Amino acid sequence: QVQLTESGGGLVQAGGSLRLSCAASGQTFGSYAVGWFRQAPGKEREFVGAINWSGSSTYYADSVKGRFTASRDNAKNLAFLQLDSLEPEDTAIYSCAAFKLREITIALQKEEGWYDYWGRGTQVTVSS
Repeated sequence: QVQLTESGGGLVQAGGSLRLSCAASGQTFGSYAVGWFRQAPGKEREFVGAINWSGSSTYYADSVKGRFTASRDNAKNLAFLQLDSLEPEDTAIYSCAAFKLREITIALQKEEGWYDYWGRGTQVTVSS
C-alpha cells in the first residue's frame, strides 16, 4: 500500500507559479509511475502530466505543455509538479496518483485505469 498526500496548492494570480508536492509513504516510491490529474468544478477529472519511475521520461496534456513540469526525488519519496504561467482555466483540485510498474510507454500514463493509489488532492485557484 502507498499513501499519497499532496501539498502546495493555493491562490495565485494569473501568470503566477505554484509547486505542488506529492509525498508517498508506506513503500519505497522508486518503482512507481506517477501521474497528475485535476478536476475543476462541474467537470470530469482530466490528465495533466506524468513521470516515469526513474524521472527520465515525462508526458503532458497539450493544455499544459510548456507551462507545467513534473519531477521527482525518489530518495525522499516525493514527486513534484511545477505550475508556471498559470491561467484561470487551471483552477482545479490537483491530485497525484501512482502505480507500480517500471516498463510502460510514458504516453499510456495518461489513462486513469493504470493508477492504484490516489491522493486526496490540493486546491489550486488562479485569479484573473
